Amino acid sequence: MTESAPLPERSRIVQKHLTAAGIDTTIRVLPDSARTAVEAAAAIGCTVAAIANSLIFLADGEPVLVMTSGGHRADLAVLTASLGVAEVTMAPAAIVRSVTGQAIGGVAPVGHPAPLRTFIDEALRDHDELWAAAGHPHTVMPLTFEQLRLITEGTIVTVA
Repeated sequence: MTESAPLPERSRIVQKHLTAAGIDTTIRVLPDSARTAVEAAAAIGCTVAAIANSLIFLADGEPVLVMTSGGHRADLAVLTASLGVAEVTMAPAAIVRSVTGQAIGGVAPVGHPAPLRTFIDEALRDHDELWAAAGHPHTVMPLTFEQLRLITEGTIVTVA
């Protein structure tokens, strides 16, 4: 992991959002892709559960961002009940790209063309330090749970 490599364009956008929110963290560039929670945890040296996955779902057809712990999979029935909607489905890659401006595997909690309604897995509270993608499959950033909640204005929910 390196902090001196130049940031990809999408990660620079994420950094601007973090700076504007007063979040002091450093986006790290990984030598290899970290598209999955397991890959990211191995590259960073943290537990998989401390990876904050940024997943885009359609809640009654509306795109929403759900920050989930890499330690488990989101259960669509639980998520549907937690969000108080009739149906939750995974968003197709084209929708993920259009609403975030970022590729699957690199979706950050911020830096999107427009803010997304966001929900945060309550299991992420269990970690002093979380790691989230930073706009590109090769970039990650450390955050606290409170920083994640602050920058996303997310609602805390049960997802599994």
